[in-house]
Amino acid sequence: MMSKQSATGSSDRIDIEASPWDLDTYVGRVKYFAWVTDPRLCFLPDKQYEEAKVLRNLYKEGKEPAGTTKEEVMNAKRLYESAFHPDTGDKQNVFGRMSFQMPGGMLVTGAMLAFYKSTPQVVFWQWVNQSFNAYVNYTNRNAKSPLSTTQLATAYSSATLSACLTAINLKKFLAKKSSNPILQRFVPFFAVAAANAVNIPLMRQNEIITGVDVSDKNSNVVGSSRIAAVKGISLVVLSRIIMCSPGMLILPIFTERLEKNPWLKAQKWFSPVFQTLGCGVCLIFMVPLACALFPQNCSISINTLKTLDSAAYEEIKKNTKGELPSKVYFNKGL
Repeated sequence: MMSKQSATGSSDRIDIEASPWDLDTYVGRVKYFAWVTDPRLCFLPDKQYEEAKVLRNLYKEGKEPAGTTKEEVMNAKRLYESAFHPDTGDKQNVFGRMSFQMPGGMLVTGAMLAFYKSTPQVVFWQWVNQSFNAYVNYTNRNAKSPLSTTQLATAYSSATLSACLTAINLKKFLAKKSSNPILQRFVPFFAVAAANAVNIPLMRQNEIITGVDVSDKNSNVVGSSRIAAVKGISLVVLSRIIMCSPGMLILPIFTERLEKNPWLKAQKWFSPVFQTLGCGVCLIFMVPLACALFPQNCSISINTLKTLDSAAYEEIKKNTKGELPSKVYFNKGL
């Protein structure tokens, strides 16, 4: 446990911008994301977050109150990084924070798994899920690449439509081609996967159009790259699909087997409650595990840019005066 040593005036000051763990390792990233995506954080009052922001900023400037402890500084850092946008410093709405992924995702995913038998149920819960996803994606967007109202509406409607069409057509196909009821329970997962592949790229389309900033190993911005944006967004899509996979692929199998028990099958409350709580248990672990799959500060080799993004390569070459780094780094987002 961290000691109660005062952080004020100490020569051993905390680097308020750095992670307490090594983010170059998967274990370090898991620990960090478990720290800032803890679902308990989303139930704290706004006042506590505002106080954390003030203390964090005062400490950064070396003006924190006398007697401030390291625990207080680290707690302020944790609350700030869990709730405030890294680009703008604005406080995010609680429903869009990654700390809300467990309670929010638990309710929505549980409902999608439980209510999948009729087309109206499929359409309604896919619409709810995509509304939630769109809000999360918007909240965690790259503020340096803002979207217009038209672009936001296109991203939202396209993702919702793709999810509904995938779910309805796959459900009809499986009903005709297979007598195995377990396969139809997987329909929500494939719909969610398809929607993620549409929603996230559209929500971050300006990054693909204009490129994202790329930096050298010393964090000096040396250019921008569209290929880097494509790589970052692809990794985020993969992480989101993996995040929901255990709950949406394993729970249906257990539910199908448990419902073979006549008594459990007669209990109408069983399936929704079991699958919702099961999703919650899965997401407690999968949110940090999936967020940590790839480094937040991703890299791409200069040779890849030379081949696939010549404009970025030439820009970097110009800005570094020919002293090209072997790779450049960029923030992939969440």
